[in-house]
Amino acid sequence: MSQVDIAGLARQVSAHAASERAGETVLRTHNLTKQYKQRVVVDNLNLDIRRGEIYGFLGPNGAGKTTTIRMILGLIRPTSGSVEVMGQDTLAHRSEVLPSVGALIETPALYRYMSGRDNLLALSKVLGGVPAKRIDEVLEIVGLTGRQKDKVRTYSLGMRQRLGIAVALLQDPELLLLDEPANGLDPAGIVEMRDFLHRLTAEGKTILMSSHMLTEVQQICDRVAIINFGKLITETTVKDLTTGKGEFTVKLEQATQALALVRQQSWGANARLDEQGDIVTLAPNNRGRDLNAFLTQAGFIPDELKTTEYDLEETFLRLTDGHTGI
Repeated sequence: MSQVDIAGLARQVSAHAASERAGETVLRTHNLTKQYKQRVVVDNLNLDIRRGEIYGFLGPNGAGKTTTIRMILGLIRPTSGSVEVMGQDTLAHRSEVLPSVGALIETPALYRYMSGRDNLLALSKVLGGVPAKRIDEVLEIVGLTGRQKDKVRTYSLGMRQRLGIAVALLQDPELLLLDEPANGLDPAGIVEMRDFLHRLTAEGKTILMSSHMLTEVQQICDRVAIINFGKLITETTVKDLTTGKGEFTVKLEQATQALALVRQQSWGANARLDEQGDIVTLAPNNRGRDLNAFLTQAGFIPDELKTTEYDLEETFLRLTDGHTGI
């Protein structure tokens, strides 16, 4: 069996083992707090990240995201509270825990005059040495095998991002912390990064990513946490954040007249028109088919009726009182 076949088989075995452990908590923060003099940067933060998920970590500039990530990595000590990775306290068991965590924080620090492979060799020495076959594996995982001997200065931004993730993968970590992994990528590069991250989770990795690209977060993440002024605002699924709570959007002719009728009903008192001129309203008995029947019987036949959905950006701004920097 070839080395490629062996590597592929190993990943299949790893993915099968990971699927059996799905739902297991990989990273947990418990009342995590960081205070500088009188300023509380992170305030009793409780997060729970589960195996195999892509978890979005969002918040305005200055919300405490970077400080939280640095505490997770053990780069700064919390004022109080704790961080657990795979059930172990990171402060008490730092040497055992940190090899299972890989990180890409901001722009990857790479030697542009060296090849991609030589960068990995140099950085592996800093980590205490990594077998040559592992370097081959990570180059294959990130899709850089064919360009491994080229100087990094000839790489596109997307390739440099992937090489940075290769560095984070050198010790085969179970948890990846990625800060803006799609930063600066063109649309094709963003799609490529999205597919790449999904492949990693399919093979058993767990990813916590911070990003200002909320449209991308909405497409790629399973769950998100939004923090503001160091406090957790919400931790939930993307679907729950972006689906209207029992509301339906109705496209029809004579929307203004239909809206007036709907507002006369107890269930439709708060109905409104959205930016497209469509009606957004609750439904009788909370059922779309009953709303459709009501409008049809009144002579307003819907062209389209669907559950209301919101952009993650809209929800984010509402939850953070309009702060735009993230």
